[in-house]
Order: sequence, then structure tokens, then C-alpha cells
Amino acid sequence: MRIGTLSTRTGLSRDSLRFYEKRGLLQARRSANGYRDYPEEAVQWLGYVRTAQQLGFTLAEIAADLPRLIQGVDAGPALRATLSRKLADIDARITALQALRGDLAIRLAETPESGIDCPLRPAA
Repeated sequence: MRIGTLSTRTGLSRDSLRFYEKRGLLQARRSANGYRDYPEEAVQWLGYVRTAQQLGFTLAEIAADLPRLIQGVDAGPALRATLSRKLADIDARITALQALRGDLAIRLAETPESGIDCPLRPAA
């Protein structure tokens, strides 16, 4: 299918499709006139890519892991391991953000209304 059709069926812009192709996440054959020709499976594949992005996976992670996981005969254990790693990464980021929020709240509480003292001074 041509890029316009794929764009319509996936809701992704043509520029996004070209970007995914440039990153190796999408493959198209070139017809004799130079037009991109995408296989029917590209619609489903792009659905996987978008879902993975919504779950917090980077494009590099998607490129490295998803093809192997989706095409694997017994991909369940590998997929569980990948999702567990991502969940641990998110938990670590939440912990770091909570610490950052606490630090900002303390500095805000210590800053007088006049704003004379800068809240970005080093903590005591």
C-alpha cells in the first residue's frame, strides 16, 4: 500500500511514517516509479510501535526488542522480562521524581513572599 493509505489507516502523518522508516522501524519496498510500497502487516506493526511508545518504551528499545518478541514462537517469557524491566525503570523514575518534588517543596516553603532569598541556593 502507498504511504497515503498507510497514513490514513494508522492515523500517523506521512512524515512520521518516513521517520519510522529512517529509524529502521518500518520497511517499504520501492516500486519502479520510486513510490514506497508498504506491506499490509505494517498497519498492525505500527499499532505495536504506538502501544509500546505509550507504555514508555523508547524507539531504540522498540527497534531492539519488539521484532524479536512479536515474531518469537515462545515470546511470553521474553516479553514478561522486557515489561518487568520497563516497570522497574518507571518505578525508579517515580522515586527520583518524588525526591525532587520533596526538595522543591522544602525550598518553596523556605522562600519568603518577598522573593529576596533564592530557592535555588544549596540545601543546608
